[in-house]
Amino acid sequence: MRPLAVIGNVNVDLILGPTAPWPQAGTEITVDHDELRVGGQAGNTALAWQALGVDFEIAANVGSDQFGHWLREAFGDRSALWPAHGDRTTLSVGITHPDGERTFFTTRGHLPDFSLVDVHTVLQGKQLAGGYALLCGSFLTPLLARDHDKLFDWTHGRGIKLVLDTGWPPDGWTEANCAVTRAWLSRCDCALLNEVEATTLTGITAPADAARALLSGMPNGAIVVVKCGPGGAIAIGPDGLLVSASAPKVTVVDTIGAGDVFNAAFLAALAMNRPLADCLASGVQVASRAISTLPRSYGALPPFEKAV
Repeated sequence: MRPLAVIGNVNVDLILGPTAPWPQAGTEITVDHDELRVGGQAGNTALAWQALGVDFEIAANVGSDQFGHWLREAFGDRSALWPAHGDRTTLSVGITHPDGERTFFTTRGHLPDFSLVDVHTVLQGKQLAGGYALLCGSFLTPLLARDHDKLFDWTHGRGIKLVLDTGWPPDGWTEANCAVTRAWLSRCDCALLNEVEATTLTGITAPADAARALLSGMPNGAIVVVKCGPGGAIAIGPDGLLVSASAPKVTVVDTIGAGDVFNAAFLAALAMNRPLADCLASGVQVASRAISTLPRSYGALPPFEKAV
């Protein structure tokens, strides 16, 4: 299996809900569900890998408070070198709604202080050579984002394939955010986007056509994946062929981090040199289980018919 790493945002998630409609100011309501858990795109991906028994490395930072210690404990030795910055740990409060949607309130916290120096403190290029590094949460880590080109140089100079999932920009998909993301993608080996992100970045309404347009601006041999929620996922690889995976029908409990769980299972299969169709099926199956279980369960990677 090829080495795997994730670089990006780890924070605390407090999930409450469901609630509908939105309460009036000055009132108090009671909800049925609450959960305090590790969050952030990098955190969600790493938790899934951990549950699936996949070996990995994770580069992140934390705040210098009790929440920072708590986040470290969730990953044991893998977090030993994470820098602790002076700010409080970033906290996201997620309010879930009966239709499966959610609303987030997120503090600034420690994430803006995450830097390329922090990444190099944790990750060693020799151990990751020939593997995949997932870069996520770019718009929440602006200090690192300014050095993305240097990070791309570092990964590619060591034979590490760079995978990008920027997440949703806090100020939305402005033209400036679209432009910088397209520039990043021009140097990435794999893009893991949701349907809205792919179509917004290209201005093309059909996800398959949007994926092809994105692939045309990426290096030779790249892969574009579009996650379509209950519609499953599609991907286009180096051969230019479109592959897809349908999602099973499940009763949704909590969709928070669904895309990150998909990323984890997809990349685990990719690191095992599985065909693209198997990678999509793996991502869809594990993510579907995660969003339909409470407490959250990831199951296992699907059995593959034969080794490649």
